[in-house]
Amino acid sequence: PYDGYARNADSHKRVMKQHADANTVAPRTQDLDNSIWAAATEAWQDVLRLGEKNGFRNSQASVLAPTGTIGLAMSCDTTGVEPDLALVKFKKLVGGGSMQIVNGTVPQALRRLGYQEEQIEAIVTHIAEHGVVVDAPGLKAEHYSVFDCAMGERSISAMGHVRMMAAIQPWISGAISKTVNMPETATVEEIEEIYFEAWKMGVKALAIYRDNCKVGQPLSAKKKEAEKVEVTEKAEETIRAAVEKVIEYRPVRKRLPKGRPGITTSFTVGGAEGYMTANSYPDDGLGEVFLKMSKQGSTLAGMMDAFSIAVSVGLQYGVPLETYVSKFTNMRFEPAGMTDDPDVRMAQSIVDYIFRRVALDFLPFETRS
Repeated sequence: PYDGYARNADSHKRVMKQHADANTVAPRTQDLDNSIWAAATEAWQDVLRLGEKNGFRNSQASVLAPTGTIGLAMSCDTTGVEPDLALVKFKKLVGGGSMQIVNGTVPQALRRLGYQEEQIEAIVTHIAEHGVVVDAPGLKAEHYSVFDCAMGERSISAMGHVRMMAAIQPWISGAISKTVNMPETATVEEIEEIYFEAWKMGVKALAIYRDNCKVGQPLSAKKKEAEKVEVTEKAEETIRAAVEKVIEYRPVRKRLPKGRPGITTSFTVGGAEGYMTANSYPDDGLGEVFLKMSKQGSTLAGMMDAFSIAVSVGLQYGVPLETYVSKFTNMRFEPAGMTDDPDVRMAQSIVDYIFRRVALDFLPFETRS
């Protein structure tokens, strides 16, 4: 038995007997219930007999767990003790979007109430379109309450949730995982009353959920309608005038002419040989850089080709050469070391050498980094 069972043994066995007694007087409405009731009665008698002999391992015999997710996976229209949220509801999906869920037991309930198939079809069509049974063709007003749900135009009152929990609580030694749904307009005083009445009825625990109290809730009775914003004619004119005055500034690519001056430099950095061609605008500085490594097809050669294209496009869109020089000089990776350039004797990488060289060729002394 669990720790503390010895001093609570009499109370625990009394609770177990209350479970068995509640099972004995449980109402049975259908013939199918008889076999289930008989099996439950036998099980509870075994509980009393074995508990008297061995004690009980757990301090609670039963709880009612939340079944929202597994209920949907099992295609259940309601989840445990919870009433259906709405006859037609929308569930938000993790990957985005939503799915429509329609209660599938409505036709069965209508048949039990004596409606004909053509009437059932018309009522179900109305529910699928409007989400409620109100004004459904052929449905009697006195039957509306049969289809009341947790939310929506016809919703079960908050106290109705509490009374249902109070009816089930004697069967369960632990608590019931159950949400009492309240409208968005619920006040602090109304919520206080729910908790107080639940305590008086012997309910061990409950949770309150006020509709739309969270930015996003997984289930909702209907999709939110887009808010309608009225704009006066004067406001429209003001907006239109402002839009017309907006000037969008974007960089414009300045391409080099077909014939352009350039400098081709051969270099060696740490034993790696290559060629750099730096072409410039006739009157406005460097416009493109091409790099060719001696080992064509190598990873380094491919990366240098891609890098030179990216730098050239940036220069033509107006990125200052000083920015490139400040970012890429002193970048360290292999190959690195001695060069054959008398102006740049050491380089920490090929990129470091390239931008030291173009800085010497195209930038004035005071702007070199």
